[in-house]
Amino acid sequence: MGKFSIKATKTGFTYSLIARNGQVIAVGGEVYNSIASIKKGIESVAKNAPIAKIEDQTIEGFEKQSNPKFEIFKDKSGEFRFRLKAKNGEIIAASEGYVRKYSCKKGIESVRTNAVDAPVIQPEEK
Repeated sequence: MGKFSIKATKTGFTYSLIARNGQVIAVGGEVYNSIASIKKGIESVAKNAPIAKIEDQTIEGFEKQSNPKFEIFKDKSGEFRFRLKAKNGEIIAASEGYVRKYSCKKGIESVRTNAVDAPVIQPEEK
């Protein structure tokens, strides 16, 4: 099982989903203004990741999927990335860049398994 790690920033809170091996496999899609709102975002990832379809936008004429979904795409540097969209279409998690599409798909599977029932680690109070 992975874990969600919440980090305080100057403008709010962000989170990372960390796999059992300590690797960050996804980050939140936005900066949240409170711990309560970021926890709702994390809950959305845990709920949507296991049921999300995959839309591979790197294939010409790809089939559009309904939300929730993982979108696989290529970034400006030519690396493969994914983003997880909730039922309402908001991006709730995003990946790092991968050189190979296979690795990107493995990242999606890792999010699916690590997000479910993952504990949430909050930043320490200052």
